Amino acid sequence: MTHIIIKSFNRPYYLDRCLQSIYKFVNGNFKIIILDDGTPGEYLNKIKEKFPEVEIRLSEQYDQKIQAIQENLVSGKEIDGFQIPTKLWYDTVKEASDYVLVTEDDVWFTQEIDLNEYRSAMKKFDLHLLKLGWLGKQELDLTKFKALKSNDKILLQKLDDVFIANSWIMDLIFENKFKIYSLMYRLGWHKKMKLKKYWKLNSIMMGLWKKEYWLYVWKDVDQRVDEKVQLRNAAVWLHKHKPKKIIVSTSQNFLRTIFQSSATISYYKYGHKFDVNYFNHLMNEAWIEGKFDSMKDFPNDFTINYFEKFMDDNIDKKEFHLWVENFKNQYRKSGYLID
Repeated sequence: MTHIIIKSFNRPYYLDRCLQSIYKFVNGNFKIIILDDGTPGEYLNKIKEKFPEVEIRLSEQYDQKIQAIQENLVSGKEIDGFQIPTKLWYDTVKEASDYVLVTEDDVWFTQEIDLNEYRSAMKKFDLHLLKLGWLGKQELDLTKFKALKSNDKILLQKLDDVFIANSWIMDLIFENKFKIYSLMYRLGWHKKMKLKKYWKLNSIMMGLWKKEYWLYVWKDVDQRVDEKVQLRNAAVWLHKHKPKKIIVSTSQNFLRTIFQSSATISYYKYGHKFDVNYFNHLMNEAWIEGKFDSMKDFPNDFTINYFEKFMDDNIDKKEFHLWVENFKNQYRKSGYLID
Protein backbone atom coordinates (compact mmCIF):
# COMPACT_ATOMS: atom_id res chain seq x y z
CA MET A 1 0.00 0.00 0.00
CA THR A 2 1.04 3.59 -0.68
CA HIS A 3 0.04 6.47 1.55
CA ILE A 4 -1.03 9.63 -0.27
CA ILE A 5 -0.45 12.53 2.11
CA ILE A 6 -2.12 15.85 1.29
CA LYS A 7 -1.05 19.03 3.08
CA SER A 8 -4.05 21.33 3.38
CA PHE A 9 -4.94 24.84 4.54
CA ASN A 10 -8.24 26.68 4.05
CA ARG A 11 -8.96 25.93 0.40
CA PRO A 12 -11.53 23.11 0.39
CA TYR A 13 -12.62 24.08 -3.12
CA TYR A 14 -9.16 22.96 -4.32
CA LEU A 15 -8.89 20.05 -1.87
CA ASP A 16 -12.16 18.70 -3.31
CA ARG A 17 -10.66 18.84 -6.82
CA CYS A 18 -7.46 17.13 -5.63
CA LEU A 19 -9.41 14.26 -4.04
CA GLN A 20 -11.77 13.82 -7.00
CA SER A 21 -8.78 13.60 -9.34
CA ILE A 22 -7.19 10.89 -7.20
CA TYR A 23 -10.29 8.70 -7.29
CA LYS A 24 -10.73 9.39 -10.99
CA PHE A 25 -7.19 8.59 -12.15
CA VAL A 26 -5.13 6.75 -9.51
CA ASN A 27 -5.06 2.97 -9.64
CA GLY A 28 -3.44 0.72 -7.07
CA ASN A 29 -3.61 0.14 -3.34
CA PHE A 30 -3.50 3.47 -1.50
CA LYS A 31 -4.75 5.31 1.57
CA ILE A 32 -5.30 9.09 1.73
CA ILE A 33 -4.37 11.16 4.76
CA ILE A 34 -5.14 14.89 4.85
CA LEU A 35 -2.90 16.96 7.12
CA ASP A 36 -4.87 20.12 7.78
CA ASP A 37 -3.48 23.29 9.30
CA GLY A 38 -6.55 25.47 9.68
CA THR A 39 -9.46 24.75 7.35
CA PRO A 40 -12.66 25.68 9.26
CA GLY A 41 -14.59 22.69 10.59
CA GLU A 42 -17.71 23.11 8.48
CA TYR A 43 -15.62 22.76 5.33
CA LEU A 44 -13.76 19.71 6.60
CA ASN A 45 -17.06 18.11 7.57
CA LYS A 46 -18.27 18.44 3.98
CA ILE A 47 -15.00 16.93 2.70
CA LYS A 48 -15.52 14.03 5.10
CA GLU A 49 -19.10 13.58 3.89
CA LYS A 50 -17.97 13.44 0.26
CA PHE A 51 -14.94 11.23 0.94
CA PRO A 52 -15.70 9.16 4.09
CA GLU A 53 -12.71 6.83 3.58
CA VAL A 54 -10.22 9.72 3.83
CA GLU A 55 -8.46 10.29 7.16
CA ILE A 56 -8.09 13.90 8.35
CA ARG A 57 -5.48 14.87 10.92
CA LEU A 58 -5.23 18.35 12.46
CA SER A 59 -2.05 20.25 13.30
CA GLU A 60 -1.11 21.37 16.79
CA GLN A 61 -1.75 24.99 15.80
CA TYR A 62 -5.07 24.23 14.09
CA ASP A 63 -7.16 26.27 16.55
CA GLN A 64 -4.66 29.13 16.38
CA LYS A 65 -4.87 29.18 12.59
CA ILE A 66 -8.69 29.14 12.69
CA GLN A 67 -8.57 32.17 14.96
CA ALA A 68 -6.09 33.89 12.61
CA ILE A 69 -8.46 33.36 9.67
CA GLN A 70 -11.36 34.90 11.59
CA GLU A 71 -9.24 37.84 12.77
CA ASN A 72 -8.22 38.50 9.18
CA LEU A 73 -11.84 38.55 8.02
CA VAL A 74 -12.78 40.99 10.79
CA SER A 75 -9.77 43.29 10.94
CA GLY A 76 -7.57 42.44 7.95
CA LYS A 77 -4.73 41.25 10.19
CA GLU A 78 -2.28 39.23 8.10
CA ILE A 79 -2.05 35.46 8.57
CA ASP A 80 1.44 34.14 9.23
CA GLY A 81 2.00 31.84 6.27
CA PHE A 82 5.57 31.10 7.29
CA GLN A 83 4.50 28.99 10.27
CA ILE A 84 4.01 25.46 9.02
CA PRO A 85 3.05 22.19 10.80
CA THR A 86 6.31 20.34 10.16
CA LYS A 87 5.87 18.12 13.23
CA LEU A 88 2.56 16.79 11.94
CA TRP A 89 4.05 16.23 8.48
CA TYR A 90 7.16 14.52 9.86
CA ASP A 91 5.33 12.27 12.32
CA THR A 92 2.82 11.22 9.66
CA VAL A 93 5.43 10.35 7.04
CA LYS A 94 7.44 8.49 9.68
CA GLU A 95 4.45 6.20 10.31
CA ALA A 96 3.55 5.89 6.62
CA SER A 97 4.31 3.28 3.97
CA ASP A 98 7.89 2.74 2.76
CA TYR A 99 7.07 4.77 -0.35
CA VAL A 100 4.84 7.78 0.12
CA LEU A 101 3.29 10.38 -2.16
CA VAL A 102 3.43 13.83 -0.54
CA THR A 103 1.34 16.51 -2.23
CA GLU A 104 -0.81 19.57 -1.48
CA ASP A 105 -4.45 20.57 -1.75
CA ASP A 106 -3.92 22.68 -4.90
CA VAL A 107 -2.41 19.81 -6.93
CA TRP A 108 -4.44 17.37 -9.00
CA PHE A 109 -3.95 14.37 -11.29
CA THR A 110 -4.65 14.89 -14.97
CA GLN A 111 -4.39 11.35 -16.34
CA GLU A 112 -4.49 7.73 -15.26
CA ILE A 113 -1.58 6.34 -13.23
CA ASP A 114 -0.85 3.00 -11.56
CA LEU A 115 0.85 3.74 -8.23
CA ASN A 116 1.60 0.06 -7.63
CA GLU A 117 3.61 -0.08 -10.85
CA TYR A 118 5.74 2.95 -10.02
CA ARG A 119 6.22 1.91 -6.40
CA SER A 120 7.47 -1.48 -7.57
CA ALA A 121 9.90 0.17 -10.00
CA MET A 122 11.24 2.42 -7.24
CA LYS A 123 11.85 -0.58 -5.03
CA LYS A 124 13.42 -2.63 -7.85
CA PHE A 125 15.87 0.11 -8.92
CA ASP A 126 16.33 1.64 -5.45
CA LEU A 127 14.99 5.03 -6.53
CA HIS A 128 14.54 7.60 -3.76
CA LEU A 129 12.43 10.31 -5.40
CA LEU A 130 10.12 9.96 -8.40
CA LYS A 131 8.69 13.27 -9.63
CA LEU A 132 5.19 12.74 -11.00
CA GLY A 133 4.68 16.29 -12.24
CA TRP A 134 6.70 18.93 -14.08
CA LEU A 135 5.16 22.00 -12.42
CA GLY A 136 4.63 24.67 -15.08
CA LYS A 137 6.77 23.03 -17.74
CA GLN A 138 4.85 21.76 -20.76
CA GLU A 139 7.68 19.41 -21.76
CA LEU A 140 10.80 18.12 -20.05
CA ASP A 141 14.21 19.22 -21.25
CA LEU A 142 15.37 15.75 -22.25
CA THR A 143 19.00 16.87 -22.35
CA LYS A 144 18.84 16.85 -18.54
CA PHE A 145 17.56 13.28 -18.33
CA LYS A 146 18.34 9.82 -19.62
CA ALA A 147 16.12 6.77 -19.87
CA LEU A 148 16.17 4.20 -17.10
CA LYS A 149 17.28 0.83 -18.43
CA SER A 150 14.38 -1.57 -19.03
CA ASN A 151 11.76 1.06 -18.06
CA ASP A 152 11.02 3.84 -20.54
CA LYS A 153 8.34 5.30 -18.24
CA ILE A 154 11.02 6.62 -15.88
CA LEU A 155 13.78 9.11 -16.69
CA LEU A 156 16.95 9.53 -14.65
CA GLN A 157 17.74 13.07 -13.55
CA LYS A 158 21.27 14.12 -14.54
CA LEU A 159 22.95 15.58 -11.46
CA ASP A 160 26.50 16.14 -12.68
CA ASP A 161 26.07 19.91 -12.46
CA VAL A 162 25.20 19.87 -8.73
CA PHE A 163 27.97 20.10 -6.14
CA ILE A 164 27.49 17.61 -3.28
CA ALA A 165 29.62 16.81 -0.23
CA ASN A 166 29.37 15.70 3.39
CA SER A 167 27.34 17.64 5.94
CA TRP A 168 30.30 19.62 7.28
CA ILE A 169 31.28 20.96 3.85
CA MET A 170 27.67 21.63 2.78
CA ASP A 171 27.16 23.65 5.96
CA LEU A 172 30.21 25.73 5.09
CA ILE A 173 28.84 26.40 1.62
CA PHE A 174 25.18 27.08 2.40
CA GLU A 175 26.04 29.36 5.33
CA ASN A 176 29.19 30.77 3.66
CA LYS A 177 31.21 30.03 6.79
CA PHE A 178 34.80 31.25 6.60
CA LYS A 179 33.83 32.76 3.21
CA ILE A 180 34.02 29.29 1.65
CA TYR A 181 31.26 30.00 -0.87
CA SER A 182 32.91 33.30 -1.79
CA LEU A 183 36.21 31.50 -2.38
CA MET A 184 34.59 28.79 -4.53
CA TYR A 185 32.78 31.50 -6.47
CA ARG A 186 36.09 33.17 -7.31
CA LEU A 187 37.49 29.80 -8.37
CA GLY A 188 34.63 29.42 -10.84
CA TRP A 189 32.83 26.60 -9.03
CA HIS A 190 29.73 28.67 -8.28
CA LYS A 191 27.75 27.34 -11.26
CA LYS A 192 27.42 23.98 -9.53
CA MET A 193 26.28 25.61 -6.29
CA LYS A 194 23.43 27.85 -7.41
CA LEU A 195 20.49 27.28 -5.07
CA LYS A 196 18.15 26.75 -8.00
CA LYS A 197 20.11 23.67 -9.12
CA TYR A 198 19.58 21.94 -5.77
CA TRP A 199 15.83 21.86 -6.33
CA LYS A 200 16.52 18.93 -8.64
CA LEU A 201 16.97 16.94 -5.43
CA ASN A 202 13.63 17.92 -3.91
CA SER A 203 9.90 17.98 -4.63
CA ILE A 204 7.57 19.87 -2.32
CA MET A 205 4.27 18.71 -3.78
CA MET A 206 4.67 16.27 -6.68
CA GLY A 207 6.97 13.56 -5.40
CA LEU A 208 6.63 9.84 -4.75
CA TRP A 209 9.33 9.38 -2.12
CA LYS A 210 11.27 6.63 -0.50
CA LYS A 211 10.26 7.43 3.06
CA GLU A 212 13.78 7.57 4.48
CA TYR A 213 14.82 10.20 1.96
CA TRP A 214 11.84 12.47 2.70
CA LEU A 215 12.51 12.20 6.44
CA TYR A 216 16.17 13.11 5.91
CA VAL A 217 15.34 16.12 3.73
CA TRP A 218 12.89 17.45 6.32
CA LYS A 219 14.92 16.78 9.45
CA ASP A 220 15.85 19.90 11.42
CA VAL A 221 13.09 21.92 9.71
CA ASP A 222 11.21 23.25 12.73
CA GLN A 223 7.79 24.88 12.12
CA ARG A 224 9.17 27.39 9.60
CA VAL A 225 9.92 27.29 5.90
CA ASP A 226 13.67 26.91 5.40
CA GLU A 227 14.57 25.92 1.87
CA LYS A 228 18.30 25.95 2.55
CA VAL A 229 18.00 23.30 5.26
CA GLN A 230 15.99 21.03 2.96
CA LEU A 231 18.35 21.43 0.02
CA ARG A 232 21.44 21.06 2.20
CA ASN A 233 20.01 17.81 3.60
CA ALA A 234 19.18 16.56 0.10
CA ALA A 235 22.75 17.23 -1.08
CA VAL A 236 24.21 15.38 1.90
CA TRP A 237 21.87 12.43 1.30
CA LEU A 238 22.87 12.24 -2.35
CA HIS A 239 26.55 12.34 -1.37
CA LYS A 240 26.00 9.45 1.04
CA HIS A 241 24.33 7.36 -1.64
CA LYS A 242 26.48 8.16 -4.68
CA PRO A 243 27.08 6.96 -7.32
CA LYS A 244 23.49 5.73 -7.33
CA LYS A 245 21.15 7.63 -9.66
CA ILE A 246 18.33 8.07 -7.20
CA ILE A 247 16.38 11.11 -8.47
CA VAL A 248 14.02 10.38 -11.37
CA SER A 249 10.96 11.68 -13.17
CA THR A 250 8.08 10.06 -14.97
CA SER A 251 8.15 10.41 -18.74
CA GLN A 252 4.55 11.64 -18.57
CA ASN A 253 3.22 14.64 -16.67
CA PHE A 254 0.63 13.28 -14.22
CA LEU A 255 0.13 16.27 -11.93
CA ARG A 256 -0.80 19.90 -12.29
CA THR A 257 -0.93 22.85 -9.90
CA ILE A 258 -2.07 26.47 -9.84
CA PHE A 259 -0.34 29.76 -10.62
CA GLN A 260 -3.08 32.27 -9.80
CA SER A 261 -4.00 31.75 -6.15
CA SER A 262 -2.42 30.99 -2.78
CA ALA A 263 -3.37 29.87 0.74
CA THR A 264 -1.79 32.99 2.28
CA ILE A 265 -0.12 36.12 0.96
CA SER A 266 3.09 35.77 3.02
CA TYR A 267 5.23 34.77 0.03
CA TYR A 268 3.43 36.88 -2.54
CA LYS A 269 3.35 40.54 -1.52
CA TYR A 270 3.37 42.77 -4.57
CA GLY A 271 1.91 45.97 -3.16
CA HIS A 272 -1.61 45.41 -4.48
CA LYS A 273 -4.82 45.87 -2.49
CA PHE A 274 -5.79 42.22 -2.62
CA ASP A 275 -6.55 40.01 0.39
CA VAL A 276 -6.08 36.38 -0.62
CA ASN A 277 -7.66 35.11 2.61
CA TYR A 278 -10.87 37.04 1.93
CA PHE A 279 -10.76 35.75 -1.66
CA ASN A 280 -10.49 32.17 -0.40
CA HIS A 281 -13.31 32.82 2.07
CA LEU A 282 -15.63 33.81 -0.78
CA MET A 283 -14.66 30.76 -2.86
CA ASN A 284 -15.05 28.47 0.19
CA GLU A 285 -18.53 29.81 0.93
CA ALA A 286 -19.62 29.41 -2.68
CA TRP A 287 -18.24 25.86 -2.60
CA ILE A 288 -20.03 24.78 0.59
CA GLU A 289 -23.27 26.26 -0.74
CA GLY A 290 -22.96 24.09 -3.85
CA LYS A 291 -22.45 27.02 -6.22
CA PHE A 292 -18.71 26.58 -6.90
CA ASP A 293 -17.90 23.52 -9.05
CA SER A 294 -14.49 22.16 -8.04
CA MET A 295 -14.15 20.36 -11.37
CA LYS A 296 -14.97 23.36 -13.54
CA ASP A 297 -12.59 23.51 -16.56
CA PHE A 298 -10.83 20.34 -15.34
CA PRO A 299 -8.08 19.31 -15.95
CA ASN A 300 -7.14 22.96 -16.46
CA ASP A 301 -7.26 25.41 -13.59
CA PHE A 302 -10.28 27.62 -12.99
CA THR A 303 -10.44 30.69 -15.19
CA ILE A 304 -10.20 34.20 -13.79
CA ASN A 305 -13.73 34.83 -15.07
CA TYR A 306 -15.02 31.86 -13.06
CA PHE A 307 -13.46 33.19 -9.87
CA GLU A 308 -14.97 36.61 -10.52
CA LYS A 309 -18.49 35.14 -10.50
CA PHE A 310 -18.16 34.61 -6.75
CA MET A 311 -16.42 37.86 -5.80
CA ASP A 312 -18.18 40.74 -4.09
CA ASP A 313 -17.57 44.48 -4.16
CA ASN A 314 -14.90 44.22 -1.45
CA ILE A 315 -12.48 42.82 -4.02
CA ASP A 316 -11.09 45.20 -6.60
CA LYS A 317 -10.96 43.03 -9.74
CA LYS A 318 -8.27 45.19 -11.32
CA GLU A 319 -6.06 44.72 -8.26
CA PHE A 320 -6.82 40.99 -8.35
CA HIS A 321 -5.72 40.76 -12.00
CA LEU A 322 -2.49 42.64 -11.23
CA TRP A 323 -1.76 40.36 -8.28
CA VAL A 324 -2.33 37.23 -10.38
CA GLU A 325 0.00 38.49 -13.11
CA ASN A 326 2.72 39.22 -10.57
CA PHE A 327 2.19 35.79 -9.06
CA LYS A 328 2.68 34.17 -12.46
CA ASN A 329 5.71 36.34 -13.24
CA GLN A 330 7.37 35.22 -10.02
CA TYR A 331 7.32 31.66 -11.35
CA ARG A 332 8.14 32.63 -14.92
CA LYS A 333 11.38 34.18 -13.63
CA SER A 334 12.23 30.78 -12.14
CA GLY A 335 11.90 29.13 -15.53
CA TYR A 336 8.32 27.87 -15.42
CA LEU A 337 6.07 28.01 -18.46
CA ILE A 338 2.76 29.49 -17.34
CA ASP A 339 -0.37 29.33 -19.49
